[in-house]
This record gives sequence, structure tokens and C-alpha cells, in this order.
Amino acid sequence: QVHVTESGGGLVQAGGSLRLSCAASGRDFSPYAVGWFRHTPEKDREFVAVINWSGDNTIYADSVKGRFTISRDNAKNRSYLQMNSLKVEDTAVYYCAVSIGIIGSPQYPGEYNYWGQGTQVTVSS
Repeated sequence: QVHVTESGGGLVQAGGSLRLSCAASGRDFSPYAVGWFRHTPEKDREFVAVINWSGDNTIYADSVKGRFTISRDNAKNRSYLQMNSLKVEDTAVYYCAVSIGIIGSPQYPGEYNYWGQGTQVTVSS
């Protein structure tokens, strides 16, 4: 069992930055991929970024490429999502998830086993 907790959300103006953190407990998550997703009332859970177990492979949604950076610190069982140049359309609840069954860098919600409760990010114009 892996317990996942996100933090770092908040209200920011367009063009600003936020750094989300994901803490995992209950199990060493270093062998597993970590993904970030976001949800709005208009869109189902949308893939944002994923990082593989070693951190040497990352994949981003086209909508965030060049603005967001995913990273991880396996010694601390943490992952981070640095979000720069935020846009109003980035407003969403952001979720961190851990995938223990898929090798590589999964991009679909169904490939993840453990999810956090989400953290709200609101970008104002």
C-alpha cells in the first residue's frame, strides 16, 4: 500500500509559478513511475507529466511542455511538479499518482494504482 499526498497548490496570477510536491509513504516508491494529472469540471482526469523510476525519462502533455518540469527525489520518496508561466487554463485540481504495475512511463489514469487527494491550483487573469 502506498499513501500519496500532494501539496503546494494555491492561487497565482497568470504568468506566475507554483511548485507542487508529492509525498509517498508506506512503501519505497523508487522502483515506480510517478505521474501528475489534473481534473476540471469540463475535462476528465488529464495527463500532465510522468517520470520513470530512475528519473531519466520524462514525458509531458503538449499543453504544458516547456513550462512544467517533473522531477523526483527517491531518497525522500517525493516527486515535484514545477509549474512556470502559468495560464488561466491550467486551473484544475492536480493529482499525483504512483504506478506499480507498468514498466516505463505510463500516461493513462488506469495504469496508476495509488492516488493522492489532489491539490487545487487556481490561476487568475
